[in-house]
Amino acid sequence: MTRADGVVIIGAGIGGLCAAAQLAGAGVPVTVVERMATPGGKLRTVDVDGVAVDAGPTVFTARWVFDALFESLGERLDDHVTLVASERLARHAWQDGSRLDLWTDPTRSRDAIGEFAGAAEARGHDGFRAEAARIWTALEHRYMEAPVTTPVGLALRFGLGGIGEMLAINPFETLWSALGKHFKDPRLRQLYGRYATYCGASPYQATATLMLIAHLEARGVWLVEGGMHKVADAIAALAAARGAQFRYGADVREIRVTGGRASGVVLADGEHLPARDVLANCDASAIADGRFGTAAAGAVKGTAPRDRSLSALVTMMTADATGFDLDRHNVFFSNDYAREFDDIFKHGRLPAAPSVYLCAQDRGLGPPPDGPERFQIIVNAPATGDGHPPGPGEIEACQTATFAALDRCGLTLRPRSMVPVGPAMFEALFPSTGGALYGRASHGWRASFRRPGSRSGLSGLWLAGGSAHPGAGVPMAALSGRLASAAILSARASTRTFLPMATAGGISTPKATTAASA
Repeated sequence: MTRADGVVIIGAGIGGLCAAAQLAGAGVPVTVVERMATPGGKLRTVDVDGVAVDAGPTVFTARWVFDALFESLGERLDDHVTLVASERLARHAWQDGSRLDLWTDPTRSRDAIGEFAGAAEARGHDGFRAEAARIWTALEHRYMEAPVTTPVGLALRFGLGGIGEMLAINPFETLWSALGKHFKDPRLRQLYGRYATYCGASPYQATATLMLIAHLEARGVWLVEGGMHKVADAIAALAAARGAQFRYGADVREIRVTGGRASGVVLADGEHLPARDVLANCDASAIADGRFGTAAAGAVKGTAPRDRSLSALVTMMTADATGFDLDRHNVFFSNDYAREFDDIFKHGRLPAAPSVYLCAQDRGLGPPPDGPERFQIIVNAPATGDGHPPGPGEIEACQTATFAALDRCGLTLRPRSMVPVGPAMFEALFPSTGGALYGRASHGWRASFRRPGSRSGLSGLWLAGGSAHPGAGVPMAALSGRLASAAILSARASTRTFLPMATAGGISTPKATTAASA
């Protein structure tokens, strides 16, 4: 039973789960309504011939965000999820036979780059590391852990004495251009340019500010025993233990609006769940497109198709692998990186010569199994799932090109069973996105400021998830949920006391310096 003074959360993705735990821990009645059968949203698994394979995000970083969530509720993350720190960030390969591993130990990465491309490139790595760290430090507390703001508002957070630090985040240069100042070797520009794809952007159009993602990853990557979905399971259990109710297999038809305020939701079967606040943990475009009724549609602006982030052609499989010493995270680069992103963003088609990310889900925590292994393979794709998605022939051609690229890098895969998922299926799973997996593409310095914040234009309707501030990715979605829950609690406190709050929805997490610095 929902309560009229409670919160209904639409969607059990990572943002909604974090908000549910925080709100329930504060004594607020919470009901989470999720149309899928399990929590996690994009943190999900797919059955491949009787074996569960992670089908969403595979890289766990910024564990301090999740440590802070559990600690705020009197728990320890390590008591609920088994995390193993990985020394190796990823293994990278090119079709000329060259390979490069990056490590959490920056000295080890520097030495590897020096051996791979020479002393000058190792020095370039030093400069890149320093700039990425400066950008992260400048934005961590002022932007990512703080409520959404405008460019002027961000400048005010830096203050007069911090304008130089603000400009040093390099928002007006593209990532690809900035990388050219640090690396002459095109392979290293490819490698570090790939970090733009972590939030669904092209390195040729994304702001250089995104080099902070490389710094985030260099601070640590953890392997989750049992798969990434275990993180979602643990946060759902944390929320449930504090009283949150979960309704799985329940589809929301409408956000009910009464007296100019969100007042609950109506399910597909007509059931009305009243609430004082509604938190939508979905892509903001779904609201703007009227998928939750016309009354709430004007509360947010959707993302135009031209501004969407990357989608993907993701293939979950069991296969036998030979010829290449795989790690958990592996990247195989194309020979024409610029063409890859032209195909996607300019022509709206699958790349003819793709770069390939391969997650070997049975590697990293021990010796590989005898026989077939579980793999997730990702190729970047255009977000055309609601328009002209790739057809079966185009998907087959892309998969053929993918296996050929892997073979040229020395890896031979012999699939036993495969489950491909493309933009059309992602659109079905996450409506009004076209299959975009990261909300709005981070192209240009204004893009980050165009993401909606926790507060929508409709009183009582709040937002969380990868399309909202501070952005895409598991840790950012978690922060969005914490920001939204803090904003809801702040608004309720203001209503009770009739006193202005010092901050509207800010959060506090342990400083990331508790993790290994890069």
